[in-house]
Amino acid sequence: MRSRRKRFARATSFRGMPAAVVTGSSRGIGRAVAVRFARDGYDVAINYRTNERAAEETAAEIAAETDGEAVVVRADVADVADAERLVDRTVDAFGGVDHVVNNAGIEESCPTEELSTADFDRLVDVNVNSAYAVTRAALPALRRATDPSGPSIVNVASRIAFTGAADEAHYVASKAGVVGLTRSHALEFAPDVRVNAVAPGKIDTDMNAHHSPADRRHKSRSIPLGRYGTAAEVADSVAYLRDASYVTGETVHVNGGETMR
Repeated sequence: MRSRRKRFARATSFRGMPAAVVTGSSRGIGRAVAVRFARDGYDVAINYRTNERAAEETAAEIAAETDGEAVVVRADVADVADAERLVDRTVDAFGGVDHVVNNAGIEESCPTEELSTADFDRLVDVNVNSAYAVTRAALPALRRATDPSGPSIVNVASRIAFTGAADEAHYVASKAGVVGLTRSHALEFAPDVRVNAVAPGKIDTDMNAHHSPADRRHKSRSIPLGRYGTAAEVADSVAYLRDASYVTGETVHVNGGETMR
């Protein structure tokens, strides 16, 4: 087998290393994915919208624990111009883009009767439109990549895209949209670029930090594996999809068996 450096070499590469863009990677699942990619030999673009300190902490973790390099890019990826700037900055820093992980997203609970159209649109904009904008911006670079198992896009959906949830119709709709986007783009971009998704369940990140110990015990009863997952476990599944050269259009459920019905 050829070395990783040879496998990923391209004429515009500066270090001979593959590069990935991970949106929303200042914390939580995005941070775990970025660090996992760097440990696997990738240079990584760390993206944030407001929390620069957390993004720099992600980059510092990569510098301390891996051989990968990180560039920190502030961008509101739901904005087309910012999405394009994120991709351009990555190409400038690393010479190309081999993989994209569309992780940026927000979660809110609100009864439908109390939900404003503006709030609905804002959540869909962040959760769905950002994935579309970054994918479209990165597509030319992805098609120039030389990773024999890719290039690839992995979108982060959610378990409740498949189960629904009361008082979260807007969030559920947005994540179901991510699943539909994944399937459509997998068909459209094949055979050049693989497109898959992960659908995390209850993951121990700051998004669920408001769950009390009693809430966690109660919610864990519905999970066959009996516990919340970790961001690192989601990152493992993203890494699998990154390398799975004969998998496209699929959604991998990372929820301890909670949707196993």
